[in-house]
Amino acid sequence: MRGRRSLLRQYTLWLTAMFVLLELVLVIVFMYLLVLPLARRAADDLAGLVVLSAQTWSELPPETRPAFVEELRTSHQLDIRPAQAYDASPALHPPFVYLFEQAMNRRLPQPSHLMPEQKGDELWYWINIPVGGQLLALGWPESRNESRPVVALGLGLLFSLWLSWWSARWLAGRIVQPLSSLNHAMITVGDGDTPSLLPADGPQELAAVIHQFNAMVTQVQVLLTTRTTMLAGVSHDLRTPLTRMRLTLELLRDAPNPALLDRLEREVERMNQLISQVMELARGLQAEPSQLVDIVALFSALQEDFRDDNTPLMVRCELHQLWAAPMALRRVLSNLIQNAQRYAAGFPVTLVCEQRPEGVRIGVLDQGPGIPETELDRMQQPFQRLEASRSQGTGGVGLGLAIVKELAKANGWRLQWISPPAGGLECWVQLHPGA
Repeated sequence: MRGRRSLLRQYTLWLTAMFVLLELVLVIVFMYLLVLPLARRAADDLAGLVVLSAQTWSELPPETRPAFVEELRTSHQLDIRPAQAYDASPALHPPFVYLFEQAMNRRLPQPSHLMPEQKGDELWYWINIPVGGQLLALGWPESRNESRPVVALGLGLLFSLWLSWWSARWLAGRIVQPLSSLNHAMITVGDGDTPSLLPADGPQELAAVIHQFNAMVTQVQVLLTTRTTMLAGVSHDLRTPLTRMRLTLELLRDAPNPALLDRLEREVERMNQLISQVMELARGLQAEPSQLVDIVALFSALQEDFRDDNTPLMVRCELHQLWAAPMALRRVLSNLIQNAQRYAAGFPVTLVCEQRPEGVRIGVLDQGPGIPETELDRMQQPFQRLEASRSQGTGGVGLGLAIVKELAKANGWRLQWISPPAGGLECWVQLHPGA
């Protein structure tokens, strides 16, 4: 791991290489398709002007030639003088000089090379031209060609390298930064701490990964909070039956009593139910395969299970069959009916199944005190109850609605809680659209 390059460095090098390669391709295309044709045309124009100037000088009367030479110097930066012998051999010149040589050789009877000559601070290039039976030397200064393609190309490449490196580093940093933040956050999770949520920046794929990570962190936080709540709730709710059992055992020391034994058995059963519910919720409630359910028979069975003279269960059903997870649906409805009857204050509880445009929904409607909207989320958490005490006479242990929530989530159902203005509470279970 220590010998490997960082992702930032790798991306910077790769992007820099790609940018430089792209710039080189653009430079080659630009030079070949634009600069080189323009330079050839300029060299050809200069060669034509040089030959024409030599021919014109040879045809002028001798007394007018000095004025013509002066005009060439002033207007065209050209000079004419008698030819000089020089070593006409190839030499190292700027690119434009080579193009001028090629253009001149196309006009001369014999190929020749230019002769460089330093005149003061300027470098001149001379070439002998045969005109009118004699040789004339025509020259022009290097400054006449004001463009510096090599210098411009060199400076452009240096600036492009610098700009490419900084652009590549900026792009690589923008790509790698979310990954680096994600890596630090995962290390934090590995150390047992809870990191803060990350901003979903960067490309779409990285944003999706960060979104999933944030969802995982949120789930971990919820699980940790739920675990703490469950442990606190279990310890609290077990303390009361344990105290009663201890008191019962003390009473049994004096004289055996069947009523005390029955009371002890009930406390043990209550503890067993509590532990079973907690373990079931802690393991997670799994999804159940859907099958065709006889909803009329299910409602009849629920009526039989919750037969109560003080709080009767009424049924209203528009369907005979539907597709659903049978065991999960019965468990959800049982918990909702049990919760409704506990707080219905003697009023009937209605079990409803109806067909809606968005699908089938099943509701448990009561006329009890209801649940304030601000308390709905809290009431679906483990060991949360509206009634502050933990008495079994006024309510359960606070796991019924939490189990309903987990079962609905596992099977893809949607819960909807409605508090009518007249009072009471309506809990609707929205099944799949195709149900």
